[in-house]
Amino acid sequence: MKILVTVKRIPDPVEPPKFAGGSIDTSAVKWVQNEFDEYAIEAALRLAEVGGGTERLAEVIALTICPGDKRDHITNFLAMGADRAIVVNADDGALDAQSIAQLIAAVYRKEGCDLLISGKLSQDGESNEVAQRVAGLLGVPQATFAATVSWNRDAKTLDVAREVEDGVETKRVPLPAVLSVDLRIVLPTSVKNGVTPASHAYGDKARLASLRGITMAKRKKVDVYTPADLGVSVASTAKFRQLAAPPKRQAGKIVGSVEELVEKLATEAKVL
Repeated sequence: MKILVTVKRIPDPVEPPKFAGGSIDTSAVKWVQNEFDEYAIEAALRLAEVGGGTERLAEVIALTICPGDKRDHITNFLAMGADRAIVVNADDGALDAQSIAQLIAAVYRKEGCDLLISGKLSQDGESNEVAQRVAGLLGVPQATFAATVSWNRDAKTLDVAREVEDGVETKRVPLPAVLSVDLRIVLPTSVKNGVTPASHAYGDKARLASLRGITMAKRKKVDVYTPADLGVSVASTAKFRQLAAPPKRQAGKIVGSVEELVEKLATEAKVL
C-alpha cells in the first residue's frame, strides 16, 4: 500500500502575530510544522510498520506545498520515518483551499496512492476543508476526525472511529480513501494494522525525530514538482479583505451587589 500524508509549515502559534497593511506580516516569523500533520505522519507510520521495526507494510510519502526554498520543515517528517517526500513548488500563501486540494489530488493520482492521511486542520487557518475537497475531486470515500483506525488488509478496508456528541461513531471505509485525523489518533492503541502485536507499546504522542533520523532524512529522496508539472492551473478565488488583531481585553469591574451585576450585564455587556 502507498500512503500519502499532507504536511504543512505554519507560523509558530506560540508567537503573537504581527499585522501590516491589513494582513499578517510573515517576514520575520518562525516557521514550524503543523501539529496535526505530526499526528497524520504518526498514524501513517503505525499503519505501515511492524511493531516499530524496519519491516514495512506500506510506503509513507510526505507531501508539502510551499516555495521550493522554504521546505526545511519536510526534513522533520522524513526524520520521523516517512520514506520519501514530494514538494510542490508554489506559494501556498497565495492559494485557496480548492487549489491546494487540486494539487494534492494530482499528486495522489500521479503516485497511484491507496490512502491519503491529513491532519483534521492546520493551526494557522483552522478551516478543516482540504481533505474533504480532495475526496470529492478523487471520487473516493472519506472518514474525518479519526480517533482510531484499524486496517483490514485482506478486505482492503479501514474501520475508523470518531467521537460525536452522543458517543463514538464507527465507519468502515473501502480503500482507496481519504482520512483526516484528530489528536487522539496518537494514543497507544489507536492505530492497528493487523500485524503489529497488540502487546507492542506505542507512546501517547507523535514520535520525535531522533539524531539518526535527521541524518537519514538528508539521504531520502525528495521530488519537486511545479503545478504545471501536475497539470494544474492554480488560482485563488478566496480573498481576505482585511486581517487585524482583536481589540485588547478591557480590565474587569468589581460590582457591589447582584442587582448591579444584572444591570451591567443588561445595559453594558448586553448579554441579557
